Amino acid sequence: MNVRDFLNQTEELQVLEAIKKAETNTSGEIRVHLETECKKEVLERAKEVFEKLKMHKTKLRNGVLFYIATESKHFAILGDKGINEKVEPDFWNSTKEIVLQKMREGEHAKALELGIHQAGERLKTHFPYQQDDLNELSDEISTGI
Repeated sequence: MNVRDFLNQTEELQVLEAIKKAETNTSGEIRVHLETECKKEVLERAKEVFEKLKMHKTKLRNGVLFYIATESKHFAILGDKGINEKVEPDFWNSTKEIVLQKMREGEHAKALELGIHQAGERLKTHFPYQQDDLNELSDEISTGI
């Protein structure tokens, strides 16, 4: 499945809305990145994408990346240092399982929506929205890189 077939236009809007909604309650930043192939260990590739998207440059180091390689069927969630210091050790794995369950059912947008909601709730707990909060990173779904 190529990147463009993974989410149709309506589903893409659904995911973007989930990101915007999650970020209204937190200073955290959430991104989704899609690419076709992952030719290395998935967390290693997710870390590369995280850096290329400059997610490590947020003020509070509280970015979260949902990385998906559609053809390779690889998926990872990567949180930055600030959030990783605050969440319980198995948080990302439990969130990943929620997403994977829906993906197995073919509900890609719903899967991402649930994972984004879960991440947003945790970000809200540790990094609540501040009056002077700026959206430090684009909410758009990135591809390629």
